[in-house]
Amino acid sequence: MSGSEILIGIDAGTSVIKAVAFDLAGRQLGVSSVPNRYRSGVDGSATQALSQTWDDCATALRALGQKIDGLADRAAALSVTAQGDGTWLVGRDGPVGDAWLWLDARAAPTVAKLSADPANRARFEATGTGLNTCQQGCQMAHMDTHAPGLLDQAEVALHCKDWLYLNLTGIRATDPSEASFTFGNFRNRRYDDGVLDALGLAHRRGLLPEIIDGTQITHKLTADAARQTGLRAGTPVSLGYVDMVMTALGAGVYGGAAGDVACSTVGSTGVHLRAVRSDDVHLNAEGTGYVICLPIPGIVTQVQTNMAATLNLDWLLCIAAGIMSDMGHAVTHRDLVGHIDGWLARSRPGQILYHPYISDAGERGPFVNADARAGFVGLSTGHRFPDLVRAVAEGLGMAMRDCYAAMGPLPGELRLTGGAARSGALRGILSASLNAPVRVSDRDEAGAAGAAMMAAVAIGAYPDMEACIAEWVTPLLAEAERPDAQLVGAYDRLFHVFSASRGDLAATWGALAAARRTFPEGY
Repeated sequence: MSGSEILIGIDAGTSVIKAVAFDLAGRQLGVSSVPNRYRSGVDGSATQALSQTWDDCATALRALGQKIDGLADRAAALSVTAQGDGTWLVGRDGPVGDAWLWLDARAAPTVAKLSADPANRARFEATGTGLNTCQQGCQMAHMDTHAPGLLDQAEVALHCKDWLYLNLTGIRATDPSEASFTFGNFRNRRYDDGVLDALGLAHRRGLLPEIIDGTQITHKLTADAARQTGLRAGTPVSLGYVDMVMTALGAGVYGGAAGDVACSTVGSTGVHLRAVRSDDVHLNAEGTGYVICLPIPGIVTQVQTNMAATLNLDWLLCIAAGIMSDMGHAVTHRDLVGHIDGWLARSRPGQILYHPYISDAGERGPFVNADARAGFVGLSTGHRFPDLVRAVAEGLGMAMRDCYAAMGPLPGELRLTGGAARSGALRGILSASLNAPVRVSDRDEAGAAGAAMMAAVAIGAYPDMEACIAEWVTPLLAEAERPDAQLVGAYDRLFHVFSASRGDLAATWGALAAARRTFPEGY
C-alpha cells in the first residue's frame, strides 16, 4: 500500500449518493454527489431501480476521481453505507424487480397482523426493534403472502449498501447491524430462528446473506467495478453498517463512556441515538424503537426516531411566507430561517404546548400511531407569531426528550447534527429539554466518515475503533454548551404536560381520522 493514503466513504442516502475522500487522519479532501431517484405510488409503494442505484454510485466515484489527483493509486480502501431497511432482491441473473424502500408502506396490514401475534414480544426482546413497514422482515412477510413470486425468483435479500457491496466486490453479504435488528439478536449479532418464526419466514431463511463485519473483513474491488468506478482493481472494500449509526459514529455517539453520550440528528426528521453496552439495553413496554449494533464489540445504539422534526418549523415558516407573498412581499420559507433566533428571543418559554406530529404518516417514536397529528394547546389572544415559533421549537425538544425517556435515563451529553445544530437558540432549547450539555461536530459528511472509519480499522491504520474515534471524531467536537438552569426547571414541568396530553390525544386523533374519511371527495 505504498503511497496509499486516502480512504473513500460512500453514503447512499434516500435523496443523494455521496462519495467522500478522507486522508488517514480523517481530514476531508473532497466530495462528489449524484441525486438519488425513487418512485412513489398511490398504493403506498416507494421503489428504486437497483441498476440505476449502482450506476449512480459508480458515477459519484468517477466524479470524485476527477476532483482528487491520482485517486485510484492513492486509495488505501473504500467503504460503503446506505439508507437502511427496505428490500433489495437479487436472483441468479440480477435484480428481481425494483427495491422496496424504507418509505414503502404496502406492508402495513402485515405489520398490524404480526404486531398482534403473541410471538411478537419475544421477537422484540431478541431484535430490540419494533415492527414497522420500513423493515425488510415485514416487507418480505408481506411479499410472502401477497407476491410470493418475487421471493421465489430471488436468491438473496439485500439492503441498499449490500447491493452496492455486491457490485463492488461480487460478494453477497450483509452487516451485523441490519442483520440483527431485522432477523437476529443484537446480543450475539447473529440470525435468530425464533425471530424468523415470529415473522413467518423460516422457510425463506435461505434468502438471508452471510453476515460480515467490515472492521475485520474486506473484499477486493473487482476488475469490472474498477472499470466502472475508475478505481484500482484489488482495492480493499469494507462493508459499513447502516447509515443511521455510521452518521452517529462520525458525529460522536460513542466516546468511550457508553450510555452517557447521545447523538441526535435533528433535520427534516429526528433521529435520536445513545450508545450503551448490550447488557444495559432498556426495552420499553411499548415495543418501539431500534437497537442497532455499533462496529465496537459489545456496544449498541438504542434508537428512537421522529417522523418530523424541523419539518414542523418549515411548515410554520411556509404559512408565514405564504401570507407575506399574498400581501405582495414575495419570500420563501427559506428566506425566513435566519429570523428564527430573533423570534425565539422575543417570546416567553413554556406558554403554548405543541405536539410536533406534522407528518401525514403520523408518528413512530417513541410510540406508533399513524393517526397522530400536530397541534397547539393553550393559545390565547395575547399570543403572536414569535410565540408560535417558540412553541414549535419547544415541541421538538419535548419530542426528543420523549424518545430518550423511552430508552432509559436521560443522557449526560448530547452531540447534535442536522439543521437544528446551526441555531444557537434551538440548541439552547434542546439542551434544556434534556438537561444535558450540547456539543456540535464540525464534521460535514458524518455518514461517509463513519464508513471510512471502519475501513481505517480494517486495513490496520488504527488498532481499534476507539483509537480511530480519538483522531477522527473527538478533535472536531465543539466546546460543550451548558443548559440554562431556569429553562431546565420550566421544561421539566412542561414535559409532564406534554407527555400526559400526548396520551390523552390518541382517541381524538383516531376520531378525527375517522371523521375525515366520511367527507366525500371534493369537500
